[in-house]
Amino acid sequence: MNDFRVRQTLNLNPALPCSSCVTTNRKNYYELITQNSFNICVCVCLFLLEIRFQFPQLTGVLTLAFFIHNCIITLLKNNKDQDNNVRDLCVAYMLVTLTYLYIGFLVFASFPSPPLSKDCIEQNFLDNFPSSDTLSFIARIFLLFQMMTVYPLLGYLARVQLLGHIFGDVYPSIFHVLILNLITVGAGVLMACFYPNIGGIIRYSGAACGLAFVFIYPSLIYIICLHQEKRLTWPKLIFHVFIMILGLANLISQFFM
Repeated sequence: MNDFRVRQTLNLNPALPCSSCVTTNRKNYYELITQNSFNICVCVCLFLLEIRFQFPQLTGVLTLAFFIHNCIITLLKNNKDQDNNVRDLCVAYMLVTLTYLYIGFLVFASFPSPPLSKDCIEQNFLDNFPSSDTLSFIARIFLLFQMMTVYPLLGYLARVQLLGHIFGDVYPSIFHVLILNLITVGAGVLMACFYPNIGGIIRYSGAACGLAFVFIYPSLIYIICLHQEKRLTWPKLIFHVFIMILGLANLISQFFM
């Protein structure tokens, strides 16, 4: 019976890439934002037990949090009332923070240690429950519906960032969009098959993307602007170069954790 329940849960996995291949081709994405807001019921947490030499794992995750601003700006551009952007963004960040703190603290505090070690806590908090647990199975169903709306949104953001800058149009043709979606969905499927480590994926991608968009580009652009205005000084140059070195060190350190 337990083996059947495990297979029953795992059989939901093919539904996500199949649905994503269809929904990521949508030209309009506004309905997905609304649906995704109602589907949020679980979140994935990366647990660090104490301050130690493995702290770069956390800095990789935090860098992804800063990098997500690049995507948020794209979404806020389409708000009907731009005057409410600050309010909406503050409310969204507050709700997300409370959700992560609530689930992360609750699972960490209620985990039976002893006799078990805190190291046994899975990065995906739903994996801490047995496959025969009814509520966790229901949560996975809702998580599947959430991913069906989140993944197309990520596909749209990738479309804006890549196709919009390369071709000057976020929807140049169905062929271009289809190729990009096949790449993004295929990358997700490959990671799920060969490296299903959520925390690792978050910190590697966060450190890599954040190196460019958090550490290098802002500092480099600021240095160039100061140089053009002839206001660049050695202390400012050294400080911003140091920031870029920190980003590079953050990325390199991820491979030694």
